[in-house]
Amino acid sequence: MKLTKEQIAIINSSGDIKINAVAGSGKTTTILEYAKARPKNSRILYLAFNKSVRLEASEKFSKNNLDNVTVETAHSLAYKHVVFNYNYRVRNQDYKTNEIVELLKLQGNSEKHFEFVIANHILKFVAYFCNSDKRKVQELNYLDIVFDENAKKVAQSFYAQIELQTRHFLAKMDKGEIEITHDFYLKKFQLENPKLAFDYILFDEAQDASPAMLAVFLKQKATKVIVGDTHQQIYGWRHAINSLEKAKFKTFHLSTSFRFNQDIADLAMGVLDYKTHFDNSDTISISGNGTNKAFDSKAIIARTNLGLLLKAIEYVTEKKNINEIYFEGNINSYTYAEEGASLYDVLNLQNKNRDMIRDKLIREMKTMKDLEKYIESTDDSQLSMMVEIVKEYGNKIPGILKSLKEKHVANEDKHKARIIFSTVHRCKGMEYDTVQIVNDFITEDRLIKLKHSGEDINVARMNEEINLLYVAVTRTKNTIRIPEKLVPKNFPVSANIHLIKELPEKADPKKYAFPKREISETKAIPNYVEKSRETNKDAYRPWTRELDEELTVLWMEGINPKDLALHFGRTKSAINSRMKKLELFD
Repeated sequence: MKLTKEQIAIINSSGDIKINAVAGSGKTTTILEYAKARPKNSRILYLAFNKSVRLEASEKFSKNNLDNVTVETAHSLAYKHVVFNYNYRVRNQDYKTNEIVELLKLQGNSEKHFEFVIANHILKFVAYFCNSDKRKVQELNYLDIVFDENAKKVAQSFYAQIELQTRHFLAKMDKGEIEITHDFYLKKFQLENPKLAFDYILFDEAQDASPAMLAVFLKQKATKVIVGDTHQQIYGWRHAINSLEKAKFKTFHLSTSFRFNQDIADLAMGVLDYKTHFDNSDTISISGNGTNKAFDSKAIIARTNLGLLLKAIEYVTEKKNINEIYFEGNINSYTYAEEGASLYDVLNLQNKNRDMIRDKLIREMKTMKDLEKYIESTDDSQLSMMVEIVKEYGNKIPGILKSLKEKHVANEDKHKARIIFSTVHRCKGMEYDTVQIVNDFITEDRLIKLKHSGEDINVARMNEEINLLYVAVTRTKNTIRIPEKLVPKNFPVSANIHLIKELPEKADPKKYAFPKREISETKAIPNYVEKSRETNKDAYRPWTRELDEELTVLWMEGINPKDLALHFGRTKSAINSRMKKLELFD
């Protein structure tokens, strides 16, 4: 791969720098070449975003004979410094609400499930503190991260108790009385002001950095390199911050994407322009230099777990021809809340089968109204999602989940999946040949209405919502199917961008926007073909890649073969034959 001028400038740079890299811009290649260009005896630390990236990066550095590079995540680095030294016991999962009630001996009051509501707020306050750069809990205002009005009223009324119990819980972990969480040992690492023995530290995905880890990073004497994409910041809800904005280093850019072509680049820039409704952020320029033409991997990407599950359920219940599917992060992670409750628990609560409920928190609820009130008091979005699905599908859920799991291929067979389902957060760093976007992202119309509503707007949260759509759009290497309402006004369609319009009750293929078909024939047309075209105007014409893609989109969106035949000007048998060749059904 020939390096760009931007990449060469980074490789030849000196001192502390930050690199703002657009999606698919060869960031990993640049980091590798930067490491190669450092003195051979340099000690280099590469901080990866998560375990899977760490393993992949370790392999790449090793293949390039860069044995002087140590690859860690923030947590793996902290683990070695803290857990080993203190002989802490580490939990695999975070604590559950009911466990906090028991550990801290929280008492109820006249309010239903009061102790569980308080425990939920304690857990959130603990996470907020552990990810912050503060040294004391009292330096933070927990209300700053509570956005739901009902939840905020509860937290405000019992703030002193929530803060005190948060400190008690942290003290129990610190003393080793109970198992510690992953966030806790990262916090402990930051508080001990470690000095890392490296000459260079490369901090990747820094747009979503833990403030605790950033504090550690910035205090090091090593030459520091921050790498990320400001517009891919999507973990603010986990208290992550954009290090690219915090660090006052010399800035470099990687603005050419090798993943997708200019059509997709233009769409990505159009989405980012939504930010101008709220602030004066400089718009970025993205050059699309991708040349991929494959259609092998197909992904459906949603903003929320609910949106994704509803789309997946639609596929298994209405599109019987899809037999191999895959969920990024495994399907179970979408049907269980972080607390441990499952869709089955919520369904059993609705059906009043309380003896069949496994989760202790859900078992405490006598009715669905109790659960909904708890959700209002805590702003628990995952439980809220489960309630919505249970209300929508009820007793069909066991059969639906069984069908989803039967169709789900193993991790090693992911390449065999006909459709890959993922939320934006779970497909971060992934790429697919073709992507379909679910209609649960924020729209420009919604942003404009918010702007003129007179309400207080949290600009950072709105920007992150826009970033989510940008990340989803930039996962594609070739084509994208996207709801029209998510696209900038008057944005042109192309061979790579297909707009999905909202359909009336009877699906009409004419409502979809596709590039104009260019049909030309140079050979003489036989009589039998002319005869057939009297009733089917495009009979016997060759199928092009664009037509195949159009056929695939319409079939996946529920257009029946009879209407497809009318739309394409062909016979129904010709449509069925082509769909079979495209493996749209068995």
